[in-house]
Amino acid sequence: MVGAGVSKQRVVVGLSGGVDSAVSAWLLKQQGHDVVGIFMKNWEGDDDDEYCSSNVDFVDAAAVADVIGIEIEHVNFAAEYRERVFAEFLREYEAGRTPNPDVLCNAEIKFKAFLDHAMRLGAQKIATGHYARVRETPAGFQLLKGLDATKDQSYFLHRLSQAQLAKTLFPVGELAKTEVRRIAAETGLPNAKKKDSTGICFIGERPFREFLERWLNREPGPIVDEHGREIGRHVGLSFYTLGQRQGLGIGGVEGAGGADGLHQPWYVAHKDLERNTLHAVQGHGHPWLQSPWLEAEDLSWIAGHAPATGALAAKTRYRQADAACRFAPMDAAFRLDFTEPQWAVTPGQSAVLYDGDVCLGGGVIHAAERPPVVPAAVHKPRRRARATMG
Repeated sequence: MVGAGVSKQRVVVGLSGGVDSAVSAWLLKQQGHDVVGIFMKNWEGDDDDEYCSSNVDFVDAAAVADVIGIEIEHVNFAAEYRERVFAEFLREYEAGRTPNPDVLCNAEIKFKAFLDHAMRLGAQKIATGHYARVRETPAGFQLLKGLDATKDQSYFLHRLSQAQLAKTLFPVGELAKTEVRRIAAETGLPNAKKKDSTGICFIGERPFREFLERWLNREPGPIVDEHGREIGRHVGLSFYTLGQRQGLGIGGVEGAGGADGLHQPWYVAHKDLERNTLHAVQGHGHPWLQSPWLEAEDLSWIAGHAPATGALAAKTRYRQADAACRFAPMDAAFRLDFTEPQWAVTPGQSAVLYDGDVCLGGGVIHAAERPPVVPAAVHKPRRRARATMG
Protein backbone atom coordinates (compact mmCIF):
# COMPACT_ATOMS: atom_id res chain seq x y z
CA MET A 1 0.00 0.00 0.00
CA VAL A 2 1.10 3.58 -0.53
CA GLY A 3 2.64 4.95 2.64
CA ALA A 4 1.03 7.65 4.75
CA GLY A 5 1.24 11.03 3.10
CA VAL A 6 2.27 9.50 -0.25
CA SER A 7 -0.31 9.48 -3.03
CA LYS A 8 -0.47 6.78 -5.66
CA GLN A 9 1.27 7.94 -8.82
CA ARG A 10 2.02 6.58 -12.26
CA VAL A 11 5.78 6.04 -12.24
CA VAL A 12 7.77 5.00 -15.30
CA VAL A 13 10.96 3.16 -14.30
CA GLY A 14 14.03 2.83 -16.49
CA LEU A 15 14.73 -0.91 -16.38
CA SER A 16 18.28 -1.55 -17.58
CA GLY A 17 18.40 -5.27 -16.86
CA GLY A 18 20.51 -4.63 -13.76
CA VAL A 19 19.64 -5.30 -10.15
CA ASP A 20 19.46 -1.65 -9.03
CA SER A 21 16.69 -0.64 -11.42
CA ALA A 22 14.92 -3.95 -10.77
CA VAL A 23 14.76 -3.33 -7.02
CA SER A 24 13.72 0.28 -7.69
CA ALA A 25 10.71 -0.97 -9.66
CA TRP A 26 9.85 -3.56 -7.00
CA LEU A 27 10.00 -0.97 -4.18
CA LEU A 28 7.69 1.39 -6.06
CA LYS A 29 5.25 -1.43 -6.79
CA GLN A 30 5.24 -2.38 -3.10
CA GLN A 31 4.42 1.23 -2.22
CA GLY A 32 1.28 0.93 -4.32
CA HIS A 33 2.28 3.04 -7.32
CA ASP A 34 1.17 2.34 -10.88
CA VAL A 35 4.54 1.22 -12.25
CA VAL A 36 5.53 0.85 -15.90
CA GLY A 37 8.97 -0.29 -17.06
CA ILE A 38 10.90 1.19 -19.99
CA PHE A 39 13.97 -0.44 -21.49
CA MET A 40 16.15 2.11 -23.32
CA LYS A 41 18.23 1.00 -26.29
CA ASN A 42 20.86 3.70 -26.79
CA TRP A 43 23.32 2.09 -29.20
CA GLU A 44 23.06 0.29 -32.52
CA GLY A 45 25.45 -1.04 -35.14
CA ASP A 46 27.73 -3.42 -33.28
CA ASP A 47 25.48 -4.03 -30.30
CA ASP A 48 25.07 -7.73 -30.91
CA ASP A 49 28.69 -8.74 -30.38
CA GLU A 50 30.30 -10.21 -27.29
CA TYR A 51 31.02 -6.85 -25.63
CA CYS A 52 27.72 -5.00 -25.36
CA SER A 53 24.50 -6.80 -26.19
CA SER A 54 21.34 -4.96 -25.24
CA ASN A 55 19.36 -8.05 -26.26
CA VAL A 56 20.59 -9.91 -23.18
CA ASP A 57 19.82 -6.93 -20.96
CA PHE A 58 16.32 -6.61 -22.39
CA VAL A 59 15.62 -10.28 -21.69
CA ASP A 60 16.73 -9.71 -18.08
CA ALA A 61 14.61 -6.56 -17.78
CA ALA A 62 11.57 -8.34 -19.22
CA ALA A 63 12.04 -11.23 -16.77
CA VAL A 64 12.14 -8.73 -13.89
CA ALA A 65 8.97 -7.03 -15.11
CA ASP A 66 7.24 -10.41 -15.27
CA VAL A 67 8.17 -11.29 -11.68
CA ILE A 68 7.11 -7.87 -10.36
CA GLY A 69 3.94 -7.87 -12.42
CA ILE A 70 4.38 -4.72 -14.48
CA GLU A 71 4.33 -3.88 -18.17
CA ILE A 72 7.58 -3.13 -19.99
CA GLU A 73 8.16 -1.21 -23.21
CA HIS A 74 11.27 -1.34 -25.42
CA VAL A 75 12.17 2.19 -26.62
CA ASN A 76 14.94 3.03 -29.07
CA PHE A 77 16.84 6.24 -28.30
CA ALA A 78 19.88 5.38 -30.48
CA ALA A 79 19.36 8.33 -32.84
CA GLU A 80 19.13 10.79 -29.95
CA TYR A 81 22.19 9.22 -28.32
CA ARG A 82 24.33 9.54 -31.43
CA GLU A 83 23.29 13.14 -31.99
CA ARG A 84 23.36 14.44 -28.41
CA VAL A 85 26.02 12.29 -26.73
CA PHE A 86 28.25 10.30 -29.08
CA ALA A 87 28.92 13.14 -31.53
CA GLU A 88 30.09 15.32 -28.64
CA PHE A 89 32.12 12.41 -27.26
CA LEU A 90 34.08 12.17 -30.56
CA ARG A 91 34.53 15.95 -30.86
CA GLU A 92 36.07 16.11 -27.40
CA TYR A 93 38.49 13.23 -28.05
CA GLU A 94 39.54 14.76 -31.37
CA ALA A 95 40.30 17.99 -29.50
CA GLY A 96 42.63 16.13 -27.13
CA ARG A 97 40.28 16.14 -24.14
CA THR A 98 38.78 13.22 -22.21
CA PRO A 99 34.98 13.57 -22.05
CA ASN A 100 32.62 11.81 -19.67
CA PRO A 101 29.68 10.62 -21.83
CA ASP A 102 27.82 9.18 -18.84
CA VAL A 103 27.27 12.73 -17.52
CA LEU A 104 25.91 13.90 -20.86
CA CYS A 105 23.83 10.72 -21.30
CA ASN A 106 22.03 11.36 -18.02
CA ALA A 107 21.27 14.98 -18.87
CA GLU A 108 20.29 14.40 -22.52
CA ILE A 109 18.85 10.86 -22.67
CA LYS A 110 17.83 9.37 -19.32
CA PHE A 111 16.42 12.60 -17.90
CA LYS A 112 15.35 14.30 -21.12
CA ALA A 113 14.40 11.92 -23.96
CA PHE A 114 13.28 9.26 -21.48
CA LEU A 115 11.51 11.79 -19.26
CA ASP A 116 9.66 13.27 -22.25
CA HIS A 117 8.58 9.78 -23.36
CA ALA A 118 7.39 8.92 -19.85
CA MET A 119 5.31 12.09 -19.65
CA ARG A 120 3.62 11.12 -22.92
CA LEU A 121 2.66 7.86 -21.21
CA GLY A 122 0.89 9.83 -18.50
CA ALA A 123 3.58 9.49 -15.83
CA GLN A 124 3.73 11.80 -12.83
CA LYS A 125 7.30 10.66 -12.04
CA ILE A 126 10.19 8.71 -13.51
CA ALA A 127 12.56 6.51 -11.53
CA THR A 128 16.01 5.01 -12.10
CA GLY A 129 18.38 2.80 -10.15
CA HIS A 130 20.92 5.53 -9.46
CA TYR A 131 22.46 5.78 -5.99
CA ALA A 132 21.42 9.36 -5.23
CA ARG A 133 18.59 11.16 -3.42
CA VAL A 134 16.27 14.09 -4.07
CA ARG A 135 15.12 16.42 -1.30
CA GLU A 136 12.45 19.07 -1.65
CA THR A 137 13.03 22.28 0.32
CA PRO A 138 11.25 25.65 0.39
CA ALA A 139 13.99 26.93 -1.96
CA GLY A 140 13.58 24.09 -4.44
CA PHE A 141 14.89 20.58 -5.08
CA GLN A 142 18.29 19.37 -3.95
CA LEU A 143 20.35 16.50 -5.30
CA LEU A 144 21.96 14.53 -2.48
CA LYS A 145 24.61 11.84 -2.43
CA GLY A 146 23.43 8.24 -2.12
CA LEU A 147 23.68 6.93 1.43
CA ASP A 148 26.06 4.17 0.28
CA ALA A 149 29.20 6.25 -0.15
CA THR A 150 30.88 3.48 -2.15
CA LYS A 151 28.10 3.59 -4.78
CA ASP A 152 27.12 7.27 -4.79
CA GLN A 153 26.37 8.41 -8.36
CA SER A 154 25.53 12.08 -7.81
CA TYR A 155 28.70 12.98 -9.76
CA PHE A 156 27.07 11.68 -12.96
CA LEU A 157 23.80 13.51 -12.21
CA HIS A 158 25.13 17.00 -11.48
CA ARG A 159 23.73 18.49 -14.72
CA LEU A 160 20.11 17.80 -13.79
CA SER A 161 17.78 20.78 -13.51
CA GLN A 162 15.05 21.69 -11.05
CA ALA A 163 12.41 20.58 -13.55
CA GLN A 164 14.10 17.19 -13.99
CA LEU A 165 14.59 16.59 -10.26
CA ALA A 166 10.97 17.52 -9.58
CA LYS A 167 9.90 14.54 -11.69
CA THR A 168 12.54 12.04 -10.51
CA LEU A 169 12.68 9.30 -7.88
CA PHE A 170 15.78 7.35 -6.82
CA PRO A 171 14.32 4.45 -4.79
CA VAL A 172 17.65 2.76 -3.94
CA GLY A 173 19.39 6.02 -2.97
CA GLU A 174 18.54 5.39 0.67
CA LEU A 175 19.93 1.84 0.61
CA ALA A 176 23.31 0.16 0.71
CA LYS A 177 24.20 -2.04 -2.24
CA THR A 178 24.25 -5.09 0.04
CA GLU A 179 20.65 -4.35 1.03
CA VAL A 180 19.63 -4.02 -2.64
CA ARG A 181 21.15 -7.45 -3.35
CA ARG A 182 19.37 -8.92 -0.33
CA ILE A 183 15.99 -7.54 -1.42
CA ALA A 184 16.49 -8.85 -4.94
CA ALA A 185 17.36 -12.34 -3.67
CA GLU A 186 14.51 -12.53 -1.16
CA THR A 187 12.04 -11.25 -3.75
CA GLY A 188 13.17 -13.81 -6.29
CA LEU A 189 14.27 -11.31 -8.91
CA PRO A 190 16.06 -13.23 -11.67
CA ASN A 191 19.00 -10.82 -11.84
CA ALA A 192 19.71 -10.74 -8.09
CA LYS A 193 23.28 -11.94 -8.63
CA LYS A 194 23.92 -10.26 -11.98
CA LYS A 195 27.30 -8.56 -12.16
CA ASP A 196 27.24 -4.76 -12.19
CA SER A 197 27.97 -3.23 -15.57
CA THR A 198 31.19 -1.23 -15.94
CA GLY A 199 32.28 1.47 -18.32
CA ILE A 200 30.23 3.15 -21.02
CA CYS A 201 27.27 1.17 -22.31
CA PHE A 202 28.12 1.44 -26.01
CA ILE A 203 31.73 0.39 -25.39
CA GLY A 204 31.06 -2.39 -22.92
CA GLU A 205 33.99 -4.54 -21.89
CA ARG A 206 35.96 -4.22 -25.13
CA PRO A 207 39.43 -2.59 -25.03
CA PHE A 208 38.84 1.15 -25.10
CA ARG A 209 41.63 1.98 -27.57
CA GLU A 210 40.36 -0.71 -29.93
CA PHE A 211 36.97 0.99 -29.93
CA LEU A 212 38.34 4.50 -30.47
CA GLU A 213 40.48 3.36 -33.40
CA ARG A 214 37.30 2.67 -35.33
CA TRP A 215 36.25 6.32 -35.08
CA LEU A 216 39.39 8.43 -34.71
CA ASN A 217 42.40 8.81 -37.00
CA ARG A 218 45.86 7.77 -35.85
CA GLU A 219 48.58 10.41 -35.94
CA PRO A 220 51.71 8.91 -34.35
CA GLY A 221 54.29 11.09 -32.67
CA PRO A 222 56.96 11.15 -29.95
CA ILE A 223 56.62 10.44 -26.24
CA VAL A 224 59.09 12.59 -24.32
CA ASP A 225 60.14 12.75 -20.70
CA GLU A 226 60.42 15.86 -18.55
CA HIS A 227 63.84 16.64 -20.07
CA GLY A 228 62.53 16.56 -23.63
CA ARG A 229 64.13 13.20 -24.48
CA GLU A 230 62.19 10.88 -26.73
CA ILE A 231 61.43 7.68 -24.86
CA GLY A 232 58.81 6.13 -27.10
CA ARG A 233 56.16 6.69 -29.75
CA HIS A 234 52.44 7.27 -29.32
CA VAL A 235 49.74 6.20 -31.80
CA GLY A 236 47.77 9.48 -31.59
CA LEU A 237 47.11 11.91 -28.75
CA SER A 238 43.36 11.19 -28.82
CA PHE A 239 44.04 7.68 -27.52
CA TYR A 240 45.59 8.78 -24.21
CA THR A 241 44.39 10.53 -21.08
CA LEU A 242 46.21 12.27 -18.24
CA GLY A 243 47.32 9.90 -15.51
CA GLN A 244 47.20 6.90 -17.87
CA ARG A 245 49.73 4.22 -16.96
CA GLN A 246 48.89 1.24 -19.13
CA GLY A 247 49.51 1.01 -22.86
CA LEU A 248 52.38 3.49 -23.15
CA GLY A 249 54.90 0.94 -24.42
CA ILE A 250 57.77 2.52 -22.48
CA GLY A 251 60.34 0.07 -21.15
CA GLY A 252 63.47 0.69 -19.11
CA VAL A 253 65.23 3.86 -20.25
CA GLU A 254 68.77 4.67 -19.11
CA GLY A 255 69.18 7.86 -17.14
CA ALA A 256 65.46 8.56 -16.77
CA GLY A 257 64.53 8.96 -13.13
CA GLY A 258 67.80 8.25 -11.35
CA ALA A 259 69.00 4.98 -9.87
CA ASP A 260 65.45 3.73 -9.28
CA GLY A 261 64.11 5.13 -12.55
CA LEU A 262 63.89 1.75 -14.22
CA HIS A 263 61.47 0.56 -11.54
CA GLN A 264 59.17 3.60 -11.56
CA PRO A 265 55.97 3.39 -13.66
CA TRP A 266 55.37 5.99 -16.38
CA TYR A 267 52.27 8.18 -16.48
CA VAL A 268 50.85 10.53 -19.10
CA ALA A 269 51.34 14.07 -17.78
CA HIS A 270 50.61 16.38 -20.71
CA LYS A 271 49.37 16.35 -24.31
CA ASP A 272 50.91 18.97 -26.63
CA LEU A 273 48.53 19.13 -29.59
CA GLU A 274 50.56 21.78 -31.42
CA ARG A 275 53.67 19.56 -31.52
CA ASN A 276 51.74 16.25 -31.48
CA THR A 277 53.84 15.26 -28.49
CA LEU A 278 52.92 13.17 -25.46
CA HIS A 279 54.74 14.02 -22.22
CA ALA A 280 55.25 11.21 -19.69
CA VAL A 281 56.78 11.25 -16.21
CA GLN A 282 57.81 8.59 -13.74
CA GLY A 283 56.18 8.08 -10.37
CA HIS A 284 52.59 8.56 -9.20
CA GLY A 285 53.64 11.53 -7.06
CA HIS A 286 55.50 13.43 -9.78
CA PRO A 287 54.85 17.21 -9.53
CA TRP A 288 53.61 17.35 -13.13
CA LEU A 289 50.67 15.16 -12.09
CA GLN A 290 49.60 17.51 -9.29
CA SER A 291 47.30 20.50 -9.89
CA PRO A 292 46.64 23.04 -7.10
CA TRP A 293 43.92 24.75 -9.17
CA LEU A 294 41.59 24.31 -12.12
CA GLU A 295 39.17 26.31 -14.20
CA ALA A 296 35.90 24.94 -15.61
CA GLU A 297 33.33 26.12 -18.13
CA ASP A 298 30.05 24.81 -19.64
CA LEU A 299 28.47 25.18 -16.21
CA SER A 300 25.31 23.63 -14.80
CA TRP A 301 23.85 24.36 -11.37
CA ILE A 302 21.17 22.29 -9.61
CA ALA A 303 19.65 25.41 -8.01
CA GLY A 304 19.74 27.33 -11.28
CA HIS A 305 22.52 29.66 -10.12
CA ALA A 306 26.12 29.42 -8.95
CA PRO A 307 26.95 29.13 -5.25
CA ALA A 308 28.62 32.04 -3.47
CA THR A 309 32.38 32.42 -3.39
CA GLY A 310 33.84 30.40 -0.54
CA ALA A 311 34.89 27.04 0.84
CA LEU A 312 33.34 23.93 -0.72
CA ALA A 313 34.37 20.42 -1.72
CA ALA A 314 34.84 19.03 -5.21
CA LYS A 315 35.43 15.87 -7.19
CA THR A 316 37.42 16.01 -10.42
CA ARG A 317 36.67 12.38 -11.27
CA TYR A 318 34.19 9.69 -10.20
CA ARG A 319 34.94 7.72 -7.02
CA GLN A 320 37.38 10.39 -5.89
CA ALA A 321 37.18 11.51 -2.28
CA ASP A 322 35.80 15.01 -1.78
CA ALA A 323 38.63 17.55 -1.98
CA ALA A 324 38.49 20.78 0.02
CA CYS A 325 38.69 23.84 -2.20
CA ARG A 326 37.82 27.51 -2.56
CA PHE A 327 35.21 28.24 -5.20
CA ALA A 328 35.41 31.49 -7.16
CA PRO A 329 32.91 32.26 -9.95
CA MET A 330 34.18 33.86 -13.17
CA ASP A 331 32.47 35.02 -16.36
CA ALA A 332 30.71 31.84 -17.61
CA ALA A 333 33.31 29.79 -15.72
CA PHE A 334 34.69 29.12 -12.25
CA ARG A 335 38.03 28.51 -10.57
CA LEU A 336 38.81 26.04 -7.81
CA ASP A 337 41.87 26.43 -5.60
CA PHE A 338 42.50 23.21 -3.69
CA THR A 339 43.79 22.86 -0.15
CA GLU A 340 45.87 19.92 -1.39
CA PRO A 341 46.97 19.49 -5.05
CA GLN A 342 44.79 17.09 -7.02
CA TRP A 343 46.16 14.21 -9.10
CA ALA A 344 45.87 14.13 -12.91
CA VAL A 345 43.20 16.81 -13.29
CA THR A 346 41.94 16.13 -16.82
CA PRO A 347 40.44 18.59 -19.33
CA GLY A 348 37.08 17.32 -20.54
CA GLN A 349 36.19 15.66 -17.25
CA SER A 350 33.68 17.21 -14.85
CA ALA A 351 34.52 19.18 -11.72
CA VAL A 352 31.53 18.64 -9.44
CA LEU A 353 30.93 20.72 -6.31
CA TYR A 354 29.48 19.66 -2.98
CA ASP A 355 28.33 21.28 0.23
CA GLY A 356 28.33 18.28 2.52
CA ASP A 357 25.97 15.71 1.00
CA VAL A 358 24.37 18.28 -1.31
CA CYS A 359 25.55 18.19 -4.93
CA LEU A 360 25.53 21.77 -6.21
CA GLY A 361 26.42 21.16 -9.86
CA GLY A 362 29.65 21.83 -11.70
CA GLY A 363 31.35 22.31 -15.03
CA VAL A 364 33.73 20.83 -17.58
CA ILE A 365 37.42 21.22 -16.77
CA HIS A 366 39.21 23.24 -19.44
CA ALA A 367 42.38 24.37 -17.65
CA ALA A 368 44.56 23.35 -14.73
CA GLU A 369 48.13 24.05 -13.66
CA ARG A 370 50.36 22.46 -16.27
CA PRO A 371 54.11 21.82 -16.54
CA PRO A 372 56.06 24.19 -18.80
CA VAL A 373 56.15 23.04 -22.41
CA VAL A 374 59.36 21.12 -22.99
CA PRO A 375 61.19 21.67 -26.28
CA ALA A 376 61.19 18.95 -28.91
CA ALA A 377 63.13 15.81 -28.12
CA VAL A 378 66.84 16.48 -27.64
CA HIS A 379 68.04 12.92 -28.04
CA LYS A 380 66.90 9.37 -27.71
CA PRO A 381 68.30 7.68 -24.59
CA ARG A 382 69.43 4.13 -24.98
CA ARG A 383 67.12 1.44 -23.71
CA ARG A 384 68.44 -0.98 -21.16
CA ALA A 385 69.91 -4.08 -22.77
CA ARG A 386 67.92 -7.25 -22.18
CA ALA A 387 69.56 -10.50 -21.19
CA THR A 388 69.27 -13.17 -23.88
CA MET A 389 69.10 -16.90 -23.55
CA GLY A 390 72.13 -18.68 -25.00
